[in-house]
Amino acid sequence: MASDDSSEPGGLSSVFARLIAATGPISIAHYMAEANARYYGSRDPLGAGGDFVTAPEISQMFGELIGLWLADIWQRAGSPDGVCYVELGPGRGTLARDALRAAAGAGLAPEVHFVETSPALMALQRAAHRGAVWHHDLSELPSDRPLLIVANEFLDALPVRQLVRTASGWRERMVGLDAQGRFIPVAGTRPMDAAAPAAFAEAGEGAILEASPAAATVVQEVAGRLAAQGGAALFIDYGYAEPQLGSTLQAVQAHRKVDVFAEPGEADLTAHVDFATLAEVAEQAGARWLGTNTQGHWLAALGIGARAGSLARAAPDAAEAIEAATVRLTAPTEMGALFKVMGLAAPGWPDGAGLGRVSAASSG
Repeated sequence: MASDDSSEPGGLSSVFARLIAATGPISIAHYMAEANARYYGSRDPLGAGGDFVTAPEISQMFGELIGLWLADIWQRAGSPDGVCYVELGPGRGTLARDALRAAAGAGLAPEVHFVETSPALMALQRAAHRGAVWHHDLSELPSDRPLLIVANEFLDALPVRQLVRTASGWRERMVGLDAQGRFIPVAGTRPMDAAAPAAFAEAGEGAILEASPAAATVVQEVAGRLAAQGGAALFIDYGYAEPQLGSTLQAVQAHRKVDVFAEPGEADLTAHVDFATLAEVAEQAGARWLGTNTQGHWLAALGIGARAGSLARAAPDAAEAIEAATVRLTAPTEMGALFKVMGLAAPGWPDGAGLGRVSAASSG
């Protein structure tokens, strides 16, 4: 890790520049981890006045359908006592508010646990969910009861490792400095051919492979807990259904894409989630993979059309906005195809509504 003096003049850019000048290029994973730690720890990035908007902020229907999905699988598992609702990276607490309200209407009133490290976001969550319990990581969660876990746009912000195919073979993609002192991607010197999957071993020069050990670790721990304690989990994020080549690392600031290497710690850095690999990780850790579907198909299967109609009838003046929100959440040209929903459950728990395999063609 770089030093923690990123509040000095020049911020994290100065810290990285000194580190690279002193010890050489740093990994993409190192760069992304520290940049996002500073970014999320210093602000509320959500909403029109922030840098991006997530599905729960678009419409209450998103959280409501998640709550009903959780209540449904819990009921069909026999309605076990003492179950906990757990959300990883709960943002402003909007999703939890809508999900828990809908779940309560179906008879599910769980304890509420949030995994959060951002002081700014934690303050907003505390105002909205006074009875919740906060944790800094998964290891602090209760270990003696079933867990219903939700992670929406959580995995995409975890650091990724990149390999680049050079004339000499695979090398790790690093962050270095050009002659003007700007951050640029460079190839490392250490051979990394053994780390490249066999399917991509002979990819052409310039090809990039991306993986997220951090995301795999989170899914492995969640799956292990489900296997040991019971419960189910939903991971919702943008990503692809089958492994693929190419860098998906991007930076978003003020609702537009910006240069990943321009201002570390001042923009949201994300990368697409490899759901196929994470499904394998979950199964190896003892959980049941319930399937992965596109967000649009999943929401449609859960009845977002009917819910939108009900809301529009109750508030005719808002009908146009409700329709626009439905389109944004479900249309293939909006969030519907790029975003995926992956379900996991404990052995012996039932299948989850609306889930199934997706083809590579729809992986976005």
